[in-house]
Amino acid sequence: MSVTLIKTPQDDEQAPVKQQERRRARFRTAARAALADDRIRTAGRLAVRHTAYVAGGTRVVVRRAWDGRSVSRYERMIRAAEAAGLMEEVKEWEARGHMFRTARHRRRMDTLQAMLAAPKAIVSALIAGTGLLLVVGVLLAWANSDVRDVLTPIETVIDLVRWVAFLAGVIWDPLLFAAPWIGLAAVWAVGRQRHTAPQWALPVQDRNMGGPITPSSVVVAFRDLGISALRKAIEAMGDVGAAMLSGIKIAGCGVEVDVTLPSGVSTEEIQNRRRKLAENLNRHEHEVFITIPPQPRTVRLWIADSGALDEPIGPSPLVLEEDATADYYTGRAPWGQNLRGDAVGVSVMQRHILLTGLSNQGKTAALRALALWLALDVCVDFFIADLKGVGDWRGFLGLARVLIQGPTDEHVMEATHMVEWGVEEMQKRIALVEQSGSTEGITREMARTDERFRPLVFIVDEAQVAYGSACKGDDKRPYGGAKATSRYFRAVKAIHDQGRAVNVTIWEGTQDPTDENLPKRSREGNHIRGSLVLGTESQSKMALGDAPVDAGAAPHKLRRGLDRGTLVLTGDGFDMEAGQSSVTVRTHYIDGDESVLLTDRAKARREGVATVHKLEIVQPVDHLTDLAAVVGDEKRVRTTEVLHRLKNRNKAAYEHWTGGRLRALLVEYGEDTGTSSGYPVVRLESVERALERRAEELAEAQ
Repeated sequence: MSVTLIKTPQDDEQAPVKQQERRRARFRTAARAALADDRIRTAGRLAVRHTAYVAGGTRVVVRRAWDGRSVSRYERMIRAAEAAGLMEEVKEWEARGHMFRTARHRRRMDTLQAMLAAPKAIVSALIAGTGLLLVVGVLLAWANSDVRDVLTPIETVIDLVRWVAFLAGVIWDPLLFAAPWIGLAAVWAVGRQRHTAPQWALPVQDRNMGGPITPSSVVVAFRDLGISALRKAIEAMGDVGAAMLSGIKIAGCGVEVDVTLPSGVSTEEIQNRRRKLAENLNRHEHEVFITIPPQPRTVRLWIADSGALDEPIGPSPLVLEEDATADYYTGRAPWGQNLRGDAVGVSVMQRHILLTGLSNQGKTAALRALALWLALDVCVDFFIADLKGVGDWRGFLGLARVLIQGPTDEHVMEATHMVEWGVEEMQKRIALVEQSGSTEGITREMARTDERFRPLVFIVDEAQVAYGSACKGDDKRPYGGAKATSRYFRAVKAIHDQGRAVNVTIWEGTQDPTDENLPKRSREGNHIRGSLVLGTESQSKMALGDAPVDAGAAPHKLRRGLDRGTLVLTGDGFDMEAGQSSVTVRTHYIDGDESVLLTDRAKARREGVATVHKLEIVQPVDHLTDLAAVVGDEKRVRTTEVLHRLKNRNKAAYEHWTGGRLRALLVEYGEDTGTSSGYPVVRLESVERALERRAEELAEAQ
């Protein structure tokens, strides 16, 4: 069976189209194959590179020539200054432009005058030259006694002109032929020097991959951020976009530069494009830090040398210096280095500290490094609760007064009792300072000579375990939690409120902060707040506060695992530049073995310390119930009488109470003391409302 194909007119019409499509397909296939060949790609880059060198070099040379002959340079500077809002510079460049125009006009007028005087000057020169040659010829003829020598000087000059014309004729043609090539080589050299070729076409060693930061690279990086107003302003500035920048200064393992933004561009827009800005500068995101200096519409960039932040900063001075000492009042703990490479020392005197971050990022090591330095001061006593309990603080055994290690509810209860004991000690010290008559609080001399005023440092590592605990005491009050009924929270808050003045401070380390495991009232009571890497910006604001994060602090931008031990700090006790609200510190790492060596060194300087693993549980005193009992049914009782009755009821608990402490008890529950006939009094109705409010809080907690 045979099949006969019948050709239609439509097939004849479509044949050229199909043939053309096949040719295009073959061309595309050949093009892909050619582009896949390394030799062809190399040849293509070479051709593009040198063509761009010539074109770019020509553009640069023409612009230089035009700038030298016109006022375009001054106009560009005026536009740049206007875009940056620098009106004083606008006036200065306008004055310079006017001076240039005046000088150029004067030169042109002088040229016209010279052209008008040129014929007369040429004739005068010829006559004078001919006369001079004749005089020389006469003298020569007289000396040689030959009248023909009168014309010898003129003939010599004519011969010289003939030889010069001959040489010019010989050289002219080759020079005329070579001139374009010389010019081409010149503009090629300029283009090569200025790297006018595209980045992908440049040789590998000339590509700006982590290379030096220059004004032009910073301006181009800002231009390409994708902000329309910024791009238009920079393009309007032309070649003088660097007017936006301050001087680029060496700053540690990188450089620092302030960038004044044009009108219509906010600092927040720049901060939100940190990653793109870093990539435009051929850096990783973690190698560019953006902060807000005091000047308006300005951002400050710190740009690391490529790869510098991945290098370790070296061991702690505590490990290197065997004779290192510490002083609670005047010393600074050598904690690490800032991004500039400068040493960062931290004063912990009467400062509460909070460190937070994700798990396994160096929080305990950073907190322990401060304690290891302070342990070298023999007058400081430590009370430590490690609620992780894996031995990170074991070296303080025999150095700390209390060392609690473990994550269970029992350990949380012991840690709470420890902090509550600190509150009671704080209250005693407040009364003792009042009795001492000191007008400067506890001075350095008092702390070193009177054991009652020694600095007490309470350290709770993994404090989120305490805040998150659900255990309750016999009185049904919860130990943990973020509410005002939490015993741990109340004790920490009490020390935050008054402990600093009497050398009672608390340091907390916690991870993955939330409102549940790190209450707002607790975190805001710290003088120094530091954060390692965090997951979100909202967590960064919990750790450091809104203002530092809005001003550029970004622990959520650190790299998990790679930036272990890098802290973003805010507060006081360390040096910051004027106008800055935070500083980034790369802390020294002291490992477990080194920490044991340091604690052994500290123990050798002290008398033996008998470390206990828990304080004797003191039955908590219900101050509010005692107050209600001594007030009884009386509508009001003078404060002095109330204090007297409380001391008679429980002398140990109320021996050091004052009117201020009594008032603080009522203020905790939204009440206050009052006055009657000019005397401070406690009203029965205030006590009853305080009891009702506490009952409501306990009911809610249950």
